[in-house]
Amino acid sequence: MRIGLLTEGGYPYVSGEARLWCDRLVRGLEQHEFDLYALSRSQDQEDRGWIELPPQVSRVRTAPMWTAADDGTGYGRRSRRRFADAYAELAAAVCTGASPDPTGLAGAPAHSAGAEADRFGNALYALAELARDEGGLVGALRSETAVRTLERACRAPGALRAARAARVPDLLAVAGQIERALRPLSLDWYGDDGLGSVDLCHATSGGPAALPGLVAHHFSGVPLLVTEYGVQLRAHYIATGDAELSAPVRAMLAAFHGGLAAETYRQAAIITPGNTHARRWQERCGADRAKLRTVHPGMEASRFAEIGEREEPGEPGTLVWVGRIEPSKDLISLLHAFAEIRKEEPKARLRLVGAPAEGPDAAAYLAHCKALAAQLFPDEAEGAHAMGDNPVSFEEIGGPETPDLADAYAAGSVVVLSSIVEGFPISLVEAMFCGRATVSTDAGAVVEVIGGTGLVVPPRNPRALAEACVSLLRDPGRRERLGAAARARALELFTVEQNITAFHGIYLEIVSHCPVRREPVDDAGDPLPFANPPEAHVPGRWTAPTSESGGGFGTWLAGRSASGGPPSWAGTEGEAAAPGGGAVGAGGGIGSGGGVGSGSAVGSGGGGQRPAGEQSQLAGAFPGGEGDA
Repeated sequence: MRIGLLTEGGYPYVSGEARLWCDRLVRGLEQHEFDLYALSRSQDQEDRGWIELPPQVSRVRTAPMWTAADDGTGYGRRSRRRFADAYAELAAAVCTGASPDPTGLAGAPAHSAGAEADRFGNALYALAELARDEGGLVGALRSETAVRTLERACRAPGALRAARAARVPDLLAVAGQIERALRPLSLDWYGDDGLGSVDLCHATSGGPAALPGLVAHHFSGVPLLVTEYGVQLRAHYIATGDAELSAPVRAMLAAFHGGLAAETYRQAAIITPGNTHARRWQERCGADRAKLRTVHPGMEASRFAEIGEREEPGEPGTLVWVGRIEPSKDLISLLHAFAEIRKEEPKARLRLVGAPAEGPDAAAYLAHCKALAAQLFPDEAEGAHAMGDNPVSFEEIGGPETPDLADAYAAGSVVVLSSIVEGFPISLVEAMFCGRATVSTDAGAVVEVIGGTGLVVPPRNPRALAEACVSLLRDPGRRERLGAAARARALELFTVEQNITAFHGIYLEIVSHCPVRREPVDDAGDPLPFANPPEAHVPGRWTAPTSESGGGFGTWLAGRSASGGPPSWAGTEGEAAAPGGGAVGAGGGIGSGGGVGSGSAVGSGGGGQRPAGEQSQLAGAFPGGEGDA
């Protein structure tokens, strides 16, 4: 089948998110053909180029999210009216907080009425249709009309209290952010030579990356699969919490991104979170549980095989931490915990392996950690003529002490994770591949990943972290048992192979239930006779399961009337056929009861899961008239 892979800020670029797992997915599913539709996040990312692509990638189309010149599209009176109506609906949905908001930042209930929820989607598709018919939306979304429409929505009855307090700078900021997020609507990706011709759209994240899939589904009926290893809405809340934004801007942007997430989940055929933590966020944002399939990220286990199969347990008194050095990793608590550990185990050592994350804050955090380590642990020497040594070392992968990532885990007998914020703990899985006992804080998906094969303590609790580490340092037998169990669990649940197998089954399941109805054509573009089998014209979901047989012939029998007449879907002459599409290709094979690869637990894995003056302020802000695009 032909897959449209939708990415933002990652694959196929050399740098970015989700690059590795996307590349492994495409290479692992060599029986399928992939068209890549990538949104870039910066000029630097584009300048670094792409990774080498496998032959099953037949097309790559890219577009920048970081810049958008005015497209110069001029609307006539009717088109301007269409835009004003559609944008008014969108602004009303944003300013009333009609979308699900799991945190309450928008000041609205977590679940709104169905009619209000439809408002956002209707406005979104009206804008997409306008972009298709008239050209791009960049100028219109930046126009005075857009800002005045936002202002009227903020002053309307029922608007959020925070939105009613919005001033001109707030409205300009919100309009700018909405324009940036909706840039994919202006792309020319949705015709019969683009996403309209694929069998399935696979969005590798929510937010703007899923927008092309929503438009393709609206225009051409292409089914949409959404994978979120980090929930986009959660990332937005964290980012805006750190940014210096006013309360009205935060509230309206939260409502906008919440509405986009809810519409994405509503239209998706299947949603694949990477862990239970992400799954809970998706459910709170309106995702239907019946659509959710947990598929853990696949990681390359072979690079850690040699370490995991060794009999030597590593240096007995050494603790190892591996990761990006940033405040969310809470190395401060780890250093204080290590001070308690040294009181019990004076010869213990701590190796911190990793480079600072991007940005000045991370570099300053690393310097602070080094200063704290020097203060807590002055250089020690065994005698008057020996050189002093600090029990805490800061190292980077590729250095003389740790030339390779696997060597970092091999250097110690216990691996420590001290994060206060965590998504899917990659370093923890790597330690499990190496057969190492672990001590982790309860953050993100840690409990789900570890599943009883390691020790878990509350975050920001140095004493509990120290006690757990000491208990393992003093018990080599327990370390060995936990390490072996952790390795077996990781090899079962978190390998590349299980990830590829899960997505292969999900692809087949989606296509078997949501076929794209298009007329087959030959090389010349003419209709191809007899391209569809007769079963494709049978109305109704005749392969839907029943209590009697699970589908197929039993379903046909169940559709017959009690008097022995024709089945209920047959209809009489002159009646419209029952909706729902045809048989083979619409619901699976004969007697399949739901299609190839169907099932609600594909790749789900297992493990521990826990359980406001109202007068316009815009006068003079836009000199020279309305300024419509």
